[in-house]
Amino acid sequence: MVTVEFLGPIQKAALTLEAVSLRDVANVLKEDHEMAQWLENCAVAVNDTLVASLDTPLKDGDKVSLLPPVCGG
Repeated sequence: MVTVEFLGPIQKAALTLEAVSLRDVANVLKEDHEMAQWLENCAVAVNDTLVASLDTPLKDGDKVSLLPPVCGG
């Protein structure tokens, strides 16, 4: 099981799910229309390290974080 956490303005509780890659996580999240829109703009981290590929492998106990874009000055 992996834990998916949603940071910043994504008002969603963390969830746990079975996944062997980020592609599995993305496929589950795309089923939710609101999350599908966030996925297009969010950075993704696995265990606090930014990653870019949906083919990134996951193992039991990993933490996936969705980081929405922010602005500030």
